[in-house]
Amino acid sequence: MEARDKQVLRSLRLELGAEVLVEGLVLQYLYQEGILTENHVQEINAQTTGLRKTMLLLDILPSRGPKAFDTFLDSLQEFPWVREKLKKARKEAMTDLPAEQEQMISDDSMRNLGSTTSIYVSLVLSSFQLKTVSHFIAM
Repeated sequence: MEARDKQVLRSLRLELGAEVLVEGLVLQYLYQEGILTENHVQEINAQTTGLRKTMLLLDILPSRGPKAFDTFLDSLQEFPWVREKLKKARKEAMTDLPAEQEQMISDDSMRNLGSTTSIYVSLVLSSFQLKTVSHFIAM
C-alpha cells in the first residue's frame, strides 16, 4: 500500500471505526479478492465488538499489498458516503504530497552530499506522474 493511502487510513481511523461495519460484505469481499487470508478473517471475526473488528482490519490492511486500498474502497458498497470520504482524502493527500516531500530535502542534507553536484530527486506526485527536480549545490 502506498504511503499516502496508509496516511489516509490513519487520519480517518476513528471515523472509519464509527461508520463501517466490517462484518459481512466488507470482510468477505476482501477475502474473495485475496487481500485477507482465512486467518485474517477468523482473527477479525473473533473480536468482541464492531469497533475492534474495524480497528484490526485497519491494522492489517496497510501490509496487504499495493491493491489493498483500492480493494477496500470497492468493498465499501454498503457505505458509499465512507468510500467518497476516503476518495476525497486520498485526492487531497496527493495534492499535499509534493510540498511535504520538498520540505524533507533541506539545504543541510544537500550540503552533506559533497562537492558541487547536480542531484535529481524524484518526487512521487501520484501513481501516474513523476516530477524531477534538479538542485545545484555549491559548497
